[in-house]
Amino acid sequence: MRAPYQVLVFPYIIKDDLIEFAIFKRGDLDYWQGIAGGGEDEETPIESAKRELFEETGILDSVSFMQLDSISSLSVENVVGEFLWGDDVYVIKEYCFGAQVFSKDIILSKEHLYYKWLSFEEAVNHLKWDSNKTALWELNKRLLKEIS
Repeated sequence: MRAPYQVLVFPYIIKDDLIEFAIFKRGDLDYWQGIAGGGEDEETPIESAKRELFEETGILDSVSFMQLDSISSLSVENVVGEFLWGDDVYVIKEYCFGAQVFSKDIILSKEHLYYKWLSFEEAVNHLKWDSNKTALWELNKRLLKEIS
């Protein structure tokens, strides 16, 4: 059973104090975003983030996750297309994460057509959703603070 929340994950890599973020082009909706998906059963948001990252990129080992303060509200109809959790659940939360990886090698799932590794400025200009832009902005600011 799908849990009543969504996760958003931005993989990133740091090399020589340069940060690059992976973004993904959806095959069915023709836009760029981070890794996104819903929780399953009794998963916590971090467990969902780890599973979604693996399912959509093949990345499993040597990943360091950072939970962000960014939490968005999404209408259930935009996420699942229906009132899946009952007539009284209109909005669900989207929990956001950064995922530090150590290789740019990604094995895409069927959900995405392409991926790109980009600087913050390039990546944020490709993203469709404001929630993605805000989460990526926060992640970038946190990482810049860490490496300076």
